[in-house]
Amino acid sequence: METLYHSTRNASRVMSSKQAILTGIAPDGGLFVSDQIGTQSLDLSHVCAQKYHAIARLVLGALLGDYTADEIAQCVSGAYGDQWDTSAITPLTALGDDWLLELYHGPTCAFKDVALQMLPRLMSVARTSAGDGKNVMILTATSGDTGKAALEGFADVEGTGVTVFYPDGKVSDIQRLQMVTQRGSNVAVCGIRGNFDDAQTEVKHIFADAALRDRLANAGCVLSSANSINVGRLVPQVTYYFDAYAQLARAGVIMVGEEIDFCVPTGNFGDVLAGYYAKLLGLPVGRLIVASNANNVLTDFITTGTYDRRRTFHKTISPSMDILVSSNLERLVYYLSDGDCDLVASYMKDLAEKGTYTVSDSILRKLQSSFGCGFADDEATRRTIRSTWEELGILIDTHTAVGKAVLDARQHAGRQRVCLSTASPYKFSADVLAALGTDVAQLDGFACMDALQKLTGTVAPTQLAGLRTAPERHTDVCDQNEMNAFVENACRRVFA
Repeated sequence: METLYHSTRNASRVMSSKQAILTGIAPDGGLFVSDQIGTQSLDLSHVCAQKYHAIARLVLGALLGDYTADEIAQCVSGAYGDQWDTSAITPLTALGDDWLLELYHGPTCAFKDVALQMLPRLMSVARTSAGDGKNVMILTATSGDTGKAALEGFADVEGTGVTVFYPDGKVSDIQRLQMVTQRGSNVAVCGIRGNFDDAQTEVKHIFADAALRDRLANAGCVLSSANSINVGRLVPQVTYYFDAYAQLARAGVIMVGEEIDFCVPTGNFGDVLAGYYAKLLGLPVGRLIVASNANNVLTDFITTGTYDRRRTFHKTISPSMDILVSSNLERLVYYLSDGDCDLVASYMKDLAEKGTYTVSDSILRKLQSSFGCGFADDEATRRTIRSTWEELGILIDTHTAVGKAVLDARQHAGRQRVCLSTASPYKFSADVLAALGTDVAQLDGFACMDALQKLTGTVAPTQLAGLRTAPERHTDVCDQNEMNAFVENACRRVFA
């Protein structure tokens, strides 16, 4: 059955999932949603008997109905192959009395690989189906991990290019090197003078620039996105919620049908929204706990119903969460408002013009019935890294530590609890090493990596250690108002 998508802000124009993935973001600035999500549930007993690849085929088949079973099978096989260091893809391991869902076993050592090894394949199938011969430029802003995962996924993919903007000076040394050393004839990378929200805001403006869109169309090129604003980025992440549940069921930790909680460190809200999609598909989720760092705009929203980005921006040791405008929240508000596009559009207009909006009491009640929240500042994050290592012998990164700190601070509801681990600790070697008590003031990123290995007896992933000798290929830095021109020039170069 074909799955139809439309904008969160206007339901009058519908398109297939293939078209939505190619388009990325709706022309009116909204995000693509489907009213069919939640009308059917996956057979939980069947899911729990499957391994990751089969579960991925079931999830994608339910959410991307116009892809054939063969198309989905080919995409799954290619996305989750030898580029992962475990056949389990996202293994679940013990974390004291809780569980750790390890999402960092892909080629760039971050959870974004789960989706960004899949998205290029979904997009290639959609591009072939469209048959219009147009080239696709993937345009994305990153707070640290999406950029490299997108570059790795789309590098040298025929008919596509990828342009990545990152906040200069506001990602870790390893994250920056992963991006600026990227090989590929179709890639472009640029730092911007500003923060992630500045980059993300301007990317949305670029997508809404009709004059640019017409110029690119005349040159046979269209823009799309690799951020989780693209439904093709969001949907693959639903799989690991079902797979985590299946791992617990197969191990006899839970009975099929028993509720479990997930704690998700998040900034842009995509990772935890995938959990809500899983719940709409019938996964027995008790609470989705949203864990924030000092940029705790989501904590305040879930607590009060008011979203207010007019606050101090904090540069933290968990940089991928340094976000004040959580784009994917718009999708959740759409579903909680029972699909009221006009209401969503008015909230987003208020956010853009006034910097704040407040949802209705009805929406707030629905929000709080499914979501919990909490936040951890840098001090709490460091304490959690150290205690997790000293007490459990488990090394976690600065984002996972935010999730564990929030989880530890919550009263246990009697359900099994899963904390999502979003990145390898070696992507943030300096801050993890400092949290363990080492003075890193005189150490560069690789010296910190070496010291962390020696201190803990763990081994840095080869794809990160190999950055030591990789040449820097992308050195551009621009202001926010220069991003539009950079994209157009990248399209000319890549598709010349």
